[in-house]
This record gives sequence, structure tokens and C-alpha cells, in this order.
Amino acid sequence: MKSIVSEKGQITIPKRLRDSLGLVPGTVIDFDSSGGTLVGKKILPEDIFAKWRGKGQLPNVSSVDDYLKLVRDDNSR
Repeated sequence: MKSIVSEKGQITIPKRLRDSLGLVPGTVIDFDSSGGTLVGKKILPEDIFAKWRGKGQLPNVSSVDDYLKLVRDDNSR
């Protein structure tokens, strides 16, 4: 597949490639050159919750449902 560089230095990635690579508006691509070849790598977004997942402690209850019931009962008064 071919694409032409515009006067602004922009190119259009063919739809078939965008679809197969999951490139959607807002996707970040890191460009580099290797041996005279342009290489673009899709940057996967960082999971902003990953470092916190599993760190929380529920106060004196056995499940999330029990905690929510406790909190909702306290707030309804």
C-alpha cells in the first residue's frame, strides 16, 4: 500500500491497515527510522489504575456488597 506525503508532511494510513492495527482517532504512534525505513509503533495507553488495583482495604466487612450496604445505610440517615 502506498501513501503520498502532503505539503504539511502528513500521510494517510490506509483504512485496511488502520482497522487491522486498531488505530483510532487519538491513538499515539511513535516514529523512528531504521536503516532508511520509517518505523511506526503504536503506543498502548498506560492503565492508570494498575498500580492501585488490589491495594484497597475494606473496613470490617467481608465483601464489597457488604461495604456498600453499610455506607448506603449510614448516608440515608
